[in-house]
Amino acid sequence: MKKVKVNLQPIISNINLPTVLKTALIPGDSSESLFVATQVGEVLYVKNGVARTFLDIRHQVIQLGSNGGYDERGLVGLAFHPDFSHNGLFYLHYSVASTQGPGALSDSFKPDPCDPTTLTLRWTNRETKFDHIDTVEEWLLSANRKPKKRRTLLNLRRPFSNHNGVNSLNFSPETGKLVLTTGDGGSGFDPFNLSQDLMEIAGKIIEIDVDKNTFIDDPPAVSRFNELPASFQETLTVIVIGFRNGPGISFQRLNNQYIKYVGNVGQELVESIFSFANYKPIAVTEIVQENLRKSEPDQKDLINLGWRGWEGDFPSPILRECSGKPDLDEKIIAFYNDAVITSTKRIRPIINYFHQDTRPDKFQGTALTGVQAYMGNRISQMKGSVVFTDFARREESKDPTRGGLAYTKVRMDGQPNDFYVIDTAYDFGSEDAYYVSLGTDRNQMRLFLGAYGSSKVTDYKKGTVFEIVP
Repeated sequence: MKKVKVNLQPIISNINLPTVLKTALIPGDSSESLFVATQVGEVLYVKNGVARTFLDIRHQVIQLGSNGGYDERGLVGLAFHPDFSHNGLFYLHYSVASTQGPGALSDSFKPDPCDPTTLTLRWTNRETKFDHIDTVEEWLLSANRKPKKRRTLLNLRRPFSNHNGVNSLNFSPETGKLVLTTGDGGSGFDPFNLSQDLMEIAGKIIEIDVDKNTFIDDPPAVSRFNELPASFQETLTVIVIGFRNGPGISFQRLNNQYIKYVGNVGQELVESIFSFANYKPIAVTEIVQENLRKSEPDQKDLINLGWRGWEGDFPSPILRECSGKPDLDEKIIAFYNDAVITSTKRIRPIINYFHQDTRPDKFQGTALTGVQAYMGNRISQMKGSVVFTDFARREESKDPTRGGLAYTKVRMDGQPNDFYVIDTAYDFGSEDAYYVSLGTDRNQMRLFLGAYGSSKVTDYKKGTVFEIVP
């Protein structure tokens, strides 16, 4: 592999922050349209070079930007049913308006290995101590092409404002089920270790069987699986635990099986991408039943990414300044016991890329915002690779900001690989360009990049969606 140079071809500009980019075949159409979901609550579609509004739920989305303009809530998931062109079903994941709470902790959290009480915190008083409620909904595009909500699949009570996922809804081509990636609940360092607790919904990747009937008016807002009505429990299976936060899941067909790719956003040191083919999901009904028996289901073949004990390939660290040496950091293991417990349960990432990297042909990352398999022929060096985006490259000169675009490939021996920078022949001028999303068409033959001219969602209409071309 080697460094690749591509062009960025603008498709739609002057839009709000784009969180999801994917294509679908609208019922009655003969070719796919590109759909763009914006964080504030719009779904746009581009057909024959013309952008139109498909859906506008801005009034239903929580007011964003209360913390200085940066926000991770909003419309973060959009997926189309595999049979969308015939049944018109699609799915949304967003933070609900007027559900703002005080949060689960009054102060910011940082673990202190010398104070065991900081390592064993519990989320209590959940009905009052939460930040907001996320919802996952099924919608129907009716015969007159007017979308309308059909039912609610989940209402999730979230402890903090961040780590809600992005591009969080995707359909599995293997099982036909809707896949939800839900972050660890937020703050930093997963204060309550929700990601390793099987009963907690946070920090998991979950399959939802949308073919099962769960028509209940106003289902409850929950944070644990045993709080769900029985009919909802029966629709869910858990396929991944130990998930911190990240940009959904990507499927790549290879040799009559599907390889799954999951990006996990790092805490202090690294961003990581994981890959797996075979897995054994655990039914939520089994999790609940075993909990009643005060035991746990067999997790032998469950995919565990290792968080919070592990950040990628490293025991989760705390960074402290070295006294008298401002250019150096002291790295302290934050959760030694958690790292030990999960050391043999976790899978290793196929790649780590670093927040600090002095190699001249790399970039230093901030946060992973997109992971997609690419099977196209137009950029021949990248065929069969995994392409990813980073929110903002850490550079010595911070003005203007640029996102990171790179690719890697899975090694046949199962060992971690390096990554290779993709240079872009596009002049953003003096404007910032944060890379906020990455998408493909249904066959993974085309790549789309979402860029934004600010890190603040409240700086409106600064977004552009590009196609990545040779």
